[in-house]
Amino acid sequence: RTGCKCAVIDSNGMFLDHATIYPHAPHHAKSESEKILSELYERHPFEIVAIGNGTASRETEAFVADWIAKRNHDVSYLIVSEAGASVYSASENAVEEFPELDVTSRGAISIARRVQDPLAELVKIPPESIGVGMYQHDLPVSELNRVLKMEVESVVNYVGVDLNQASPYLLQYVSGLNRSKAWKIHEYKTEFGFFRSREDLKNVKGIGEKTYELAAGFCRIPESENPLDNTVIHPESYERIHRLLKRVGSAFEEIGLRPDDFLKKVRSIGHQTLSTELQVTEGELKDYLDALTIRHLDPRDSLPQPLLKKEVRGLDDLGEGMELEGTVRNVVDFGAFVDIGVEIDGLIHQSQFGKRWVKPSAIVHVGEIIRVRILKVDKDRGRINLAFVQKA
Repeated sequence: RTGCKCAVIDSNGMFLDHATIYPHAPHHAKSESEKILSELYERHPFEIVAIGNGTASRETEAFVADWIAKRNHDVSYLIVSEAGASVYSASENAVEEFPELDVTSRGAISIARRVQDPLAELVKIPPESIGVGMYQHDLPVSELNRVLKMEVESVVNYVGVDLNQASPYLLQYVSGLNRSKAWKIHEYKTEFGFFRSREDLKNVKGIGEKTYELAAGFCRIPESENPLDNTVIHPESYERIHRLLKRVGSAFEEIGLRPDDFLKKVRSIGHQTLSTELQVTEGELKDYLDALTIRHLDPRDSLPQPLLKKEVRGLDDLGEGMELEGTVRNVVDFGAFVDIGVEIDGLIHQSQFGKRWVKPSAIVHVGEIIRVRILKVDKDRGRINLAFVQKA
């Protein structure tokens, strides 16, 4: 009734343009909507359309797929979770970012940004509003908030942040920082442009030695002259790293070009010998070596990429025995519901996860991309029975 809100962002998540289209009932202004979408594309050629999984999601998917086919654009689309988008769009954070936009347009921007960097966008939403399970509101609110906040902090620190790119909403979850200190860092960047080294953190008002010690290792600075500032290695270990490189006979710049040669030199000396000389455990030495040879690794890079589509698949396109990839939408005691790109989700019953009777939550989780096999399609009852094949 209120239309589909469209928002265009660039590769850095910056807002470019927006519009409202009315392709569905009661307006049925499909031709006009296609024209508006084409005009947006001409002004800002986009590559992906992110469709929220809320009201009229499937109808919008069909509209977008038809538009792509008619215009022959090199554009793909995917369905994105709207969880918490409405909460964010009406929040102080959203008003600070986009004071000139209405709540629905802010929500559209949030959904688009989730394709680029879900973590950076989801941290703007109170953890309890993300929707982490069917029974989350049966728990005591204070305990739920405490555990969810702790989990968000754990994830942010595990991934790390680019200090010059991260928003204050993301920075506030870094170890040693809080909302106040995160905004101080933001103000520093506004005044001085960007951080040139991890040491510059100490120049921020409110960042003392203890805070620096806690936060520095989780902050990356690609622009720094010291390449160690763009690794997971903490500044307190820099001196050990220089000793390691000197002992092995390698310059830091060489490692990125020839990591195998560096590791070969390390093996020739021996991990135990180097650990003893550097006064670290072999586990710590391994962490140093991993950081030096795979220093730009984002743990999220190992996850399956989102499923991009260009056309709609219907029940008539499905057949028994067919294998395809889907996204887990919900996990319950008796099985898991999987979105395989049609109008209804398929069910993997608890008995279809393998030879042994297992707990579904021990095998898959919400948002995970998995490969499934179609066992049965019941069009009359609107049911799809699936079997788990493997993780994507």
